[in-house]
Amino acid sequence: MTTRKERLRKLVQVQEQLKALHETRRATFLSNAAAAKHEAEALVETFDAPGSLSGLFPDLYNNRIANAVARSQDNLEQARNEAALVAAATARTNMVERAYDEVRRLDERHQSDRERLDLIEQKRSTD
Repeated sequence: MTTRKERLRKLVQVQEQLKALHETRRATFLSNAAAAKHEAEALVETFDAPGSLSGLFPDLYNNRIANAVARSQDNLEQARNEAALVAAATARTNMVERAYDEVRRLDERHQSDRERLDLIEQKRSTD
């Protein structure tokens, strides 16, 4: 059977992995939002450019610009949601780390107490 210390150590590792997952997802959403924003800006710049086909297909350009802006806003919203999940995962990780540190210190203290008692017992038996 595993000790509480080992279970807490494994739980710390899992919490750190979960936190990293949310951080990665947030970064991905932010990257996607930036790419969609860049696409919208590029389409707006080419809309009035000479030789542009926007005069022939204005609805197509407007729809693509609107879709790019909507994707950017959606990705930013998802990034905000992931930021909240990162904060929650960070709080859980910190709480579990504190519990692990406390158990580890307590375990080390018990071990040093046992060693001292063994030394005292050895000294008594030799006297």
